[in-house]
Amino acid sequence: MFAYIEGNITYKDPTYVVLDVQGIGYEIKISLNTFDALKDHSKFKLYTYLHVREDAQILFGFAREEEKRLFLDLLSISGVGPSLALMLLSSMQVEELKIAIAEGEVKTIQRVKGIGAKTAQRLVLELQDKVKKEQLITSSGGQGVTTIPGRYNTVKSEALSALVTLGVSRSAAEKSIDKALSEWQKKQRSLPAGESGASETEIRLEELIKLALKTT
Repeated sequence: MFAYIEGNITYKDPTYVVLDVQGIGYEIKISLNTFDALKDHSKFKLYTYLHVREDAQILFGFAREEEKRLFLDLLSISGVGPSLALMLLSSMQVEELKIAIAEGEVKTIQRVKGIGAKTAQRLVLELQDKVKKEQLITSSGGQGVTTIPGRYNTVKSEALSALVTLGVSRSAAEKSIDKALSEWQKKQRSLPAGESGASETEIRLEELIKLALKTT
């Protein structure tokens, strides 16, 4: 119904954004990849998909057409609904997920919360040939670390809220965030001086959420 929606961003968090289009606010669910793309923008164009259920109509939006196409491909798999598809796209980059599917990396896909062995196997079995034929596995382009000085506790709180919204229990989310932060800090300390690009109390919100999802 809606191919895309372009409007002013009036609200955004890691799980959804509100776009104002001529006085109408559209609440649109997004992945962490799209959330990252929205940074520093006051106006944005999202490629959208309207999911209709008996009890609700939910808009999903994506910063890139490639992400929307992959989202729809994921929905074609038995046992994968919009929430689980969005979880996959929040846990992995589009290109990273495509590579995992193309190369049959079932264990990599299975690490995403909510993805069991059978579902991961179905993803590979049903999408592997299509992903290979599309030949769209490209580099996402390196982006420098965007740090959030002095917002350590705020970032933890926002990450916790995002994980709970994504369906992770609060206690499990808290443990995952603490574990993710611990692992990230160890990695930062192991890097030679000047290479980490951030102090160990600075981490991007979307990076923390992705790490936490992988440890849930």
